[in-house]
Parts: sequence; C-alpha cells; structure tokens
Amino acid sequence: MATRHALAELARDYASQRGRPIDLVSIGGVDAVGRIRSGESFDFAVLAAAAIDALAASGHVDAGGRVDIARSEVALAVRAGAPRPDVTSERSIRASVETARTIGCSTGPSGAHVVRLLERWALRDAAAPRIVQAPPGVPVATLVAAGEADLGFQQLSELMDAPGIDVVGILPPEIQDVTVFAGAICAVARDREAAGAFLGFLASPQADAAKRRHGLAPAN
Repeated sequence: MATRHALAELARDYASQRGRPIDLVSIGGVDAVGRIRSGESFDFAVLAAAAIDALAASGHVDAGGRVDIARSEVALAVRAGAPRPDVTSERSIRASVETARTIGCSTGPSGAHVVRLLERWALRDAAAPRIVQAPPGVPVATLVAAGEADLGFQQLSELMDAPGIDVVGILPPEIQDVTVFAGAICAVARDREAAGAFLGFLASPQADAAKRRHGLAPAN
C-alpha cells in the first residue's frame, strides 16, 4: 500500500508513453503475499524487499528479475488539530508513546518496526493493551482521523495527504527504519517481457519525480 499512489501515477505515465496499459491491484502486503502464494495470475508484484525475497525463495517470483524500486521512511501522525508531539529525538518519541492513550500501527514493515521499538524501550508489555493495529490494506491514518489512535506510525507515503490527520514528521535517524520496496516477475506471469519492461521503467530515473511526489525516494 505504501507505493500505491506512486505506482498509479507511473502506470498512467507508462500507458501514455508506451501504449501499454497496466492493471494494478493495490492491497495490503499480507494479502498480496497470500494471493501470490495461492497462484493467482499476476504478472508482477511490488512489495517490501523482504517479502519479495521470501516469495523468490519459495519459487513464486523470479529472483533473477528482482529490481529495487523505492525507499520509504516511517512517519508519525496525529489527528488534525491535535497537539503535535516532539519528533526530534528518540527520547521525545518514547515519552509520547508512554503517555499516549492509544497507538496505531500497521501489519506491514512500519508496524513491525513499532514492535521492535517497544521491545528496545522495554515497553512492549505495558503498551500492548494500547496498541490498535489496522487490518491489512487499511491505512493507519483512518484510525487516527477517527480518534481511535492518538499516535499513528506508518510509511510517510501512506500518511501524507490522508484526510483528518496531521503528519508531524518522520522518525529521527536513531530510530528510523527505511523499507526498500522491490518488484519481481511472478512465476505464473502470462507476459514476462511486458512485466519486465514495466519494472525496468519503475526502477529508472524517469520514475524518480513521481516517487518523490508521493513521499518515497528512489532506491538507488
């Protein structure tokens, strides 16, 4: 989901430039992996690099055609108009987590990073009752906007432009977690040549501006 807006724009650009329409299905990573493993006939997949590598190891995508596409940072958001916590240091973010009524996170890489931070701060057990996890494919921003989560952690690309929230900022370097999103051709691809050409376009400098517009950075 972190790449969906950038991919949608790039798919439109590609279709306009090359005359080859791309049919995208944007869903949560957990669901995407399940559908690929079940043998659904996708030509290519774009997921967190770790998920692509796992699918390559099980033979569901072609490891040889894997390309890194974008880098994504984790950010913190609050409900629109709510007081903005200090995000300039690990200490300040930990203090905000300790006092927050509820903490929203995802089932994806950013959510796993929140769990690691809680373990690092020895807060996992204390914070567990206050964690609100968005189902796969549901933006954490919706929890924050609805008042179900005081703090929301997710990829910047998923939080920016979401209604009803304020993005306070990205996590500081000492606790930042950058996710690399990669693409690969699926084992059941019906048009491997076309899929490879589009993945090459996604990894090319031509795609960099669109990535940046949507809160991502080029992978290279």
